[in-house]
Amino acid sequence: MKRQSTRSICLLAIGALCATTLAEEKFEYTTEIPEGILTPDKVETSIGTLNFTDGVPSRETADKVYDFMDTSRAADAFLKGMPAASLDGLIKGAHSRGAVEAHQVTIFDQLMDPKSLFLTANTSTIYAFPDLDLKRDGPTVIEAPEGVLGAINDGYFRFVENLLPGKYLFLPPGYEGDVPEGYKVYRPETYRMWAFMRVTPKSKSPEDVAAGAKILKEGLKVYSLADAANPPKMEFISTTGAEYNTIHYNNAEFYDHMNEVIQYEAAGLLSPETRGLFASLGIEKGKEFTPDDRMKAILADGVAIGNAQARSIVWYPRIDMNMSGVQIYPDTDSAWNMGYPERNVNFSGKDGATMNTDARVSFHYPYTGVTPAMATPRLGKGSDYGCIYLDGDKQPFDGSKTYKVSLPADAPVANFWAVTIYDTQTRSMLQTDQGAAGVDSFKEGLRYNKDGSIDIYFAPTPPPGYKSNWVQTIPGKSWFSILRMYSPLEKWIDQSWRPSEIIKTN
Repeated sequence: MKRQSTRSICLLAIGALCATTLAEEKFEYTTEIPEGILTPDKVETSIGTLNFTDGVPSRETADKVYDFMDTSRAADAFLKGMPAASLDGLIKGAHSRGAVEAHQVTIFDQLMDPKSLFLTANTSTIYAFPDLDLKRDGPTVIEAPEGVLGAINDGYFRFVENLLPGKYLFLPPGYEGDVPEGYKVYRPETYRMWAFMRVTPKSKSPEDVAAGAKILKEGLKVYSLADAANPPKMEFISTTGAEYNTIHYNNAEFYDHMNEVIQYEAAGLLSPETRGLFASLGIEKGKEFTPDDRMKAILADGVAIGNAQARSIVWYPRIDMNMSGVQIYPDTDSAWNMGYPERNVNFSGKDGATMNTDARVSFHYPYTGVTPAMATPRLGKGSDYGCIYLDGDKQPFDGSKTYKVSLPADAPVANFWAVTIYDTQTRSMLQTDQGAAGVDSFKEGLRYNKDGSIDIYFAPTPPPGYKSNWVQTIPGKSWFSILRMYSPLEKWIDQSWRPSEIIKTN
């Protein structure tokens, strides 16, 4: 037996030697091959050892690589599908409140409060959210009234148009019918669309809020073109104080959600490459999505990694790389960031032709509503934003601690300013005992300093003498904040007026 084993070893050694000799043998057309294009028989990587025989992967290596490939694709699909899932979540949320037809519109007619799960909204303006389904209703009209800031996005949250006063006609993808005169006409790439309409009241008094809501209730109209001669009466569904969710999932249900969207939508929802990405995971229009146990585990892993990627991009943007344009004050070490990196609502880079996918994620994970009117400040018009996720020491905010932000005197706004805080889990207003998760210049009784500046405190309990300037936080929970400047003036635009960092005081 021992003699046979020795003989076998000798034969194997001779075979290996022959193979090496043959591999090294020079033939008539043999050339020098650069080492960099060859694949070694063993490669150490972050996913383990990869084994090859003359460049051919072993079956075990192929299985390992496919697991990695599917997991990375699942993570990428989460990031690339996020805009579509976010917009669909908004529509599903409205449907849950009864707004299921074009003429039925949700409205926060007595302002929003923290009960609704709604990405980074505010408690200072009156919102209405029409949504269109061009597959269901065919060509659809929106009549936008005076006194409203509005815009409409397609099913992938791409900007389509600002809704200034007038009549807008939206045609379904592939529509070849007659187009009547008298409308501003658009041909979106998706069937479903979502609009946001905003009215700023003169104050937060019940009378002024009611007057602002009246502008929307009496002036906004949404109807199918087929009903233009006799549109149905508008139904405005009040969602003030309503408990409902508009946010997409961060677990494996995300892929079921995206499958629903892809099955319903036109091909223009996603780029051909992104459609192929989802198809590689089994999500393809016209086909049933039935992941097996292996793929279910892969999707659960992939979405967890994708969610971690999104949160890392938002909290710790790589300003030394492709996220340098996110800083409001790049001449300092400030933590104040823009909502739209480089103020670019298309996330298409400085040349307009280079998609910055991290910038797209940094917007769509915490925010909604895409319009240049909220990206590029115009003197005395629109709005601008400062977003802050880290304190003055570049640490996440701790809900058990006390923090302070100082706003210099004479805030440069023609309208008002507001400071609002948000739950880091839901990216919605922090739910506390306060009816508003923030402070704005509408508020009566604010305590200003002698020089006209104002200090706003964030803490579980109000600092002595500053209850009017206090925003409640929760021990054990983190938060982040947005400073809103409505109708910003020159000193905000030229940055000669700047908020302080949010600093910890205890």
